[in-house]
Amino acid sequence: MLMPRYYFAEDFRPFQDYFLSQPHTEKTFQKGGLLWEPGRPYEKIHYILSGAAMHYALHESGRRKIISFHGPGTVFPGYRQNDYRIECTLATQALSDMRVLEFTVPQFTAMFVSSPALSRQVVNWYSMYINRFLYETIHQEFNPTCIKLCNLLYLLLMNRPAASGPAIGMTQEELADILGMSRVQVSRELSALRKQGILSTGRGGLTVTSPLKLARLCTSETV
Repeated sequence: MLMPRYYFAEDFRPFQDYFLSQPHTEKTFQKGGLLWEPGRPYEKIHYILSGAAMHYALHESGRRKIISFHGPGTVFPGYRQNDYRIECTLATQALSDMRVLEFTVPQFTAMFVSSPALSRQVVNWYSMYINRFLYETIHQEFNPTCIKLCNLLYLLLMNRPAASGPAIGMTQEELADILGMSRVQVSRELSALRKQGILSTGRGGLTVTSPLKLARLCTSETV
């Protein structure tokens, strides 16, 4: 059974040699840079060689809602043939220096059509991405603040980048932006989890010291 994910990586790694053999442009994005111009639909598709990006929505109020994170070995944004109005309110920002293989939609279409294995993986990837939204829509809406945060921390812990250990390199502001909560709410709940010996916090991130205790506070669909 698929676990909801916020961090996507390695999903297209088996196709890296194939991508390299096809028409493409290799590009770099500096930390903090945007992968495409805000207010416009997606015009390019990227296979991430190194680095990571954060995908988020910009609300009319000026607040942002973090949707997902994307690391090496995956394709983002996903392949599609139509433009959607919602894309004009979305942005993807490099969290670190990034190297990508960039494809136009026609270039990726040619690969999608000629490679049944790739087309199957594109569908599978969208299934995983939709699973993440269904999880949040159906369950997180009804959970108390503490459980929402524990669910998120557990999923980030289970799907964190390799070699990061028990550390979750996210600020309180970023956690709040994912959950749609205030920073004060997140700070209060993190303080309670610290007192229970579940985690420790530091500058720019936190460390889960007891994954078992954290799991006990999560809902069943999360663990």
